[in-house]
Amino acid sequence: MQRKTGLLQRKFPTKTKPVHCLSLAEWKSATQPFFFQSREAITLEKKPNNTLKEAFENIISGKIQFFSSQYFDLGVDYDWITNPDSGFRYDVQKHWTKINDYSRKAGDIKYVWEKSRFSFLYTVIRYDYHFDDDHSSFIFQQITDWIDKNPLNCGPNYKCSQEISLRILNWIFALYFYKDSVQLTEERFQKIIRSVFWQLHHVYNNIRFSRITVRNNHAITETLALYIVSTLFPQFPDSSQWRQKGKKWFEKEIAYQVYDDGTFLQFSMNYHRVVIQLLTWAIRIAEVNRDSFSTVVYEKAYRSLNFLYQCQEDSNGYLPNYGSNDGALFFKLSDNDYRDYRPQLDALHVLLTGESLYQTVMEDRFWYGDHGIVRFQPLRKQHGTIRFETGGYYLFRESETLTFIRCGRHKDRPAHADNLHIDVWYKGENKLPDGGSYKYNTTREDMDYFTGTSSHNTVMLDDRNQMLKGARFIWYYWSQAIDVQLIEEQEYFELKGSVSCFRHVSKAIVHERVVRKMKDKPAWIITDRIKNKPKNVSVKQIWHFFDPDLINISTRKENGVKVRKSESWYSSYYGIKKQNHQVTITTMGDVIETEIQFI
Repeated sequence: MQRKTGLLQRKFPTKTKPVHCLSLAEWKSATQPFFFQSREAITLEKKPNNTLKEAFENIISGKIQFFSSQYFDLGVDYDWITNPDSGFRYDVQKHWTKINDYSRKAGDIKYVWEKSRFSFLYTVIRYDYHFDDDHSSFIFQQITDWIDKNPLNCGPNYKCSQEISLRILNWIFALYFYKDSVQLTEERFQKIIRSVFWQLHHVYNNIRFSRITVRNNHAITETLALYIVSTLFPQFPDSSQWRQKGKKWFEKEIAYQVYDDGTFLQFSMNYHRVVIQLLTWAIRIAEVNRDSFSTVVYEKAYRSLNFLYQCQEDSNGYLPNYGSNDGALFFKLSDNDYRDYRPQLDALHVLLTGESLYQTVMEDRFWYGDHGIVRFQPLRKQHGTIRFETGGYYLFRESETLTFIRCGRHKDRPAHADNLHIDVWYKGENKLPDGGSYKYNTTREDMDYFTGTSSHNTVMLDDRNQMLKGARFIWYYWSQAIDVQLIEEQEYFELKGSVSCFRHVSKAIVHERVVRKMKDKPAWIITDRIKNKPKNVSVKQIWHFFDPDLINISTRKENGVKVRKSESWYSSYYGIKKQNHQVTITTMGDVIETEIQFI
């Protein structure tokens, strides 16, 4: 209503009165503590390497890596408003409330937001540190160029308050690192600091949208930005109010969004890592500024770490490609691959326990100070059966295999129709993967596939999803776990799970799945039973895998069971999809029993 009546536009003016925040001299003389006080104070051993050098050289020449995967050559004079994927150029004179972020013609707006997030600054900063160089002039030129080309509250880059929050946090990181650079002039500092103030002003005045309407990692990011920026710049007008409310809201969001077992309401591994990074910023900034959060923040940070760590493949740091995955890695402070969660988990673990989580030394921890508050015991990897009942995740872990099973209830909006999905890892490789996410604004066919049941290792009825697809990210008739039993016998681990699903087909339908993992063998027996299925509806059991020569899928040929091999899709990185292999087992009966072995 506010948008349609114009009230929202008046609430976010494009012309503002001059505001004095602080001078460069005042900031340098009274700088609030950050992760480090200067680049010279960082204790990380310098290790120049070709991977970092190549990434840096790409950025300097205008080539930006999008979503930690694909490079786009934006040139050295990018306008900040052209979508490099679709070629569409947004109108930067339009008020942000009039920008359509789901336009088919414009394409996925995330391609415009990606460089404007300024996460690429970390590669330049790390290059300067490891190679003893100084590209502060380039950094400040990029920031001021963005300010000049993006009028306040206009264009696509003011559409999302989370993007604004990330941008100003990344700018602040650069300001602290290059604080003593001669390139940081009074004129540049004033332009940057005033833009930071007005962008944070935007976040504060639009905070109800993320806290009440959306309520996911956006709300955590935005409330934390209010707290951190106000803490670091207490000279800002309204900083006291922003800091107090930002802190209170952040604590409430962590308490609500992270469940008691450490799982996360977005049912997404990557978005959960987003929260891990935000918690690292929050805890460290509070600590060095002699502040602290409510106990629940630290407890849920520790439990979040435990959940992700237990789900992690030891050999490479990867996690199942489960849930929404938009390529987000806000603060990349190492050369590790995007799918490797070890650097981010380790940095928070050091803060909370004082010890590294891994034998390999990770770079990220040193950028945050390399020591912690030491409230908790170091985590250890569990084996056997592992359960996270509140979130609905169950694991069988052995020396060579990891079986990940989703069987959960939804009190918050699900993103993918994937209940009773199975993810299998063997000898460090994801043998039965989740299909991923691909893009959030793409063809209806791709959206239906990647968010739907067909890209997961579970069951469909005919070509129907477990839930009824609505607009954008909406699902109706949410699937809900009814019962889960974990059993360990001498020869096998077993999960028996039942889920109410396909309620848009019939309200009484129940999917029962039994997963039996034979101990110390790469062998799984899966039995699916659909109760109360309409007689004229088929059951489809779906399996996705990479190498057909290394997998053996056999099923009992009862009740007219048919087996069909086909191609499918897999997206490990946002915006990129590759062909995969699929086996579909179909019956008009109620039961399918299948055995899967890896060679």
